[in-house]
Amino acid sequence: MGDFEDQKAAIESGFPGWQVWRSDAGRWYATRSTDLTDAQLQAGYAMTVAADDADGLRELLAEQAREDL
Repeated sequence: MGDFEDQKAAIESGFPGWQVWRSDAGRWYATRSTDLTDAQLQAGYAMTVAADDADGLRELLAEQAREDL
């Protein structure tokens, strides 16, 4: 997948509950579509993660998924 919209759709499909976008500088971001509890925040969950590319973003989202309660 080379097209941003295709990659975005694939990531959001693979990681429900996250909204993906790319900055003007080309950095990839994902933000949760729901709020975290105080306990989740204290446990190290992130509301937003950022990576240099789509693969890096997928890795970060997979880490967040492994930590999900």
